[in-house]
This record gives sequence, C-alpha cells and structure tokens, in this order.
Amino acid sequence: MAREALRPRTAFRFRSASGSGAKKSNPRSTEPRPRGGTSGRRSAKAPRERQRPPFVVRLLVTLLAFAAMVAFAAVLARLTLQPSPASEALTHSNLHPGRSLRAYLDQPELRDAVKQIGGNLVLGIPFGILLPLLVPGTRGILRVILLTAATMLLVELVQGALVTGRAFDIDDVILNTTGALIGYLLLGRRLSQAVHPRRRDRKAEA
Repeated sequence: MAREALRPRTAFRFRSASGSGAKKSNPRSTEPRPRGGTSGRRSAKAPRERQRPPFVVRLLVTLLAFAAMVAFAAVLARLTLQPSPASEALTHSNLHPGRSLRAYLDQPELRDAVKQIGGNLVLGIPFGILLPLLVPGTRGILRVILLTAATMLLVELVQGALVTGRAFDIDDVILNTTGALIGYLLLGRRLSQAVHPRRRDRKAEA
C-alpha cells in the first residue's frame, strides 16, 4: 500500500518539473542572430577605390611624359656629355662621397656653391617626376632611388671615361639622386597615383 501511494506522487512531480521547464525555455534565445546587418554596415563604411581616368587621358599624359623624358635626356646629355677641352687639366675623378661637396662649400662666393649643388639637385628632379608616370611599376621611394642612382652612375662612368674634360664624381650621383627623390615626393608619386591607381583586392567581411 505504501508503494502504490508513492507512485502517483512521483509521476506528478515529473510532470510538473517537465512543465515548468517548458515554460522557462525561451524560443527566441535559441534562434541565431543575423549577421548580415553588421557586414552591411561595414561594407557601407569601406572607402571607395580610386577610379581610373579614361584611356584617352592616360594615353595623352603618357605621351606628354615621354616627350618630357626625351627632352630631359637631351638636356642631360648636353650638360654632362659635352666635351670641355679647356678644363681638362683642372678636372679629376672623385670616388670619396662628400669631397666635392666640401669643395663647393669652401668656395669664396656663395653663388658658385649654389650653382654647383643646386644645379645637380635640379637636374634630378624631372627624373623623379617622369619615371613613375611612364612606368607605374617603379613607384616607391626605394625603387626611385635605385633606378636614379643606377642611371646617373652610368652617365658619370661614360662622362669620365669617354668625354674630354669631364670626370667621374660620386657626389654628382648623390645630388642627382637626392633631386629625383625630392621630385618624386613632391609631385611624381601623386601624379602616378592619379593616372595609374593600383587595384587592391579587399576581402569581404563575414
């Protein structure tokens, strides 16, 4: 009799416990939260990529840059590769960086120092502007420095070995490369980015 009296009580407790658990469970809490809203907001805030200018504009700019580079090469050849027999006895090669710079600064007239140093700096500026316009792959400070130094080093070697009255000077290479770097930082990089924008693949955020 005691066992039979206990059976309905346990059954009643089991049913009440299951009923209370069903009441406490919230179906909304088990539903997964949508993630599309956050990704949509992030994609909306992402910066837009630069659009390329029309082909005609890019072609025209490239042709103008090529013509300017040819003119620059002609001026460079005239200034550096023209023989000067009168100064043959006064010229000497310089392989030590800074020696010619000290000689320029030790001159009695400031005008001569500005002419020598400023002339070599100005001579390299067009190269830093036109090079990334013609060849977008050369964009970058290190690339501009290396290409300019290699080009001016070749010019100095030809100048010292084949041209009468001219000598190799490592300080001229340094000044020309510095001028190209100035031209690239001031104008060449911005013009190259405007005419030849790079495409960057961006991964969509989930």
